[in-house]
Amino acid sequence: MTHKNITSEIDEIVDIVATANGNLIGRTRLQKTACLLTMAGLSDRFSFIYKHYGPFSQDLADATELATLFSNLSEEQRRTQWGSTYSVFTTCTKATTRIDSPRARMISIANAADPIELELATTAAFLAKQGFNDPWAETASRKPEKIANGRLDRAKCLYKRLLAIDTPKPLPAI
Repeated sequence: MTHKNITSEIDEIVDIVATANGNLIGRTRLQKTACLLTMAGLSDRFSFIYKHYGPFSQDLADATELATLFSNLSEEQRRTQWGSTYSVFTTCTKATTRIDSPRARMISIANAADPIELELATTAAFLAKQGFNDPWAETASRKPEKIANGRLDRAKCLYKRLLAIDTPKPLPAI
């Protein structure tokens, strides 16, 4: 990774958080938002592979660590009631993304979404891009503990909202 690449990756992360009104909760949400932007042709900074929580970019994870050290991005670790931790990313940097752009709309929808539903929707889209004929069924089989209580149906509704955004590369029509 070159200095120029890492600088552009850090800038991308800071801009995602800045576009999310300066506040984005969760590493998983950051990963899924960046993945959606990539699939939609609204970013080209990161590549993704499938991991336990769906699409994952090690370069994004590494650049996020560096961004908290060398940019105007803060990460606060907070505890849940059940004892695990989650991250809250904040920045006071002004977003470079126009507020009425497809990129800003995608970030806004992802930022407001339930994190598990966002994970399910992004996973299904990613699996569709990987060639799975029924990515929703594949997502359900890979994440049976997360689809209960109507979450999969709500993830499909969330995905329809994302799909309606006019992007350079259309998201998979699933």
